[in-house]
Amino acid sequence: MKTQNNTQDSYVIIARIMLPEDANPAGIIHGGVIMKEIDNAAWVAAVRHTRKICVTASIDRLDFYKPAFIGNLLTVKTGVNMTGKTSMEIGARVEIEDLLTGVKTHLASAYLTFVALGVDHRPVKVPPLKIVTDEEIRRNREALARKKLRLIEKKKESECQTKTTQY
Repeated sequence: MKTQNNTQDSYVIIARIMLPEDANPAGIIHGGVIMKEIDNAAWVAAVRHTRKICVTASIDRLDFYKPAFIGNLLTVKTGVNMTGKTSMEIGARVEIEDLLTGVKTHLASAYLTFVALGVDHRPVKVPPLKIVTDEEIRRNREALARKKLRLIEKKKESECQTKTTQY
């Protein structure tokens, strides 16, 4: 097994046409359908990088900028931005294409944290990421900043859970 992977080795592009069963009665695609496609594509990127079973640990802020409709082609692009000891951040960009006009629109973005698991389903070390291009350096730097914020939030949440509140 490789001990270090290029970011390009983990890039994934998944595309799927949006069908009536993906939508509400108004023909607008359910956010959960899009979230599942993001999670699937990010999972593939994580497994490609580690060659291990991986699980979603968290999804950072998922904002929908535009709606998607029945008949649109949904494309999810993912790749590993940063690796830690047993986890990694996967970036996801979602676009929709109106196949009749050819217009492509940025629909959503998200950052997911995945943990690699061993055969005993416990976290295992992930291979380091070989960062080559200026774009990869930028994405890694921003991922490290997000990780720092996530750890601060996690600490706050942990402190809140240990305090007893009287109403």
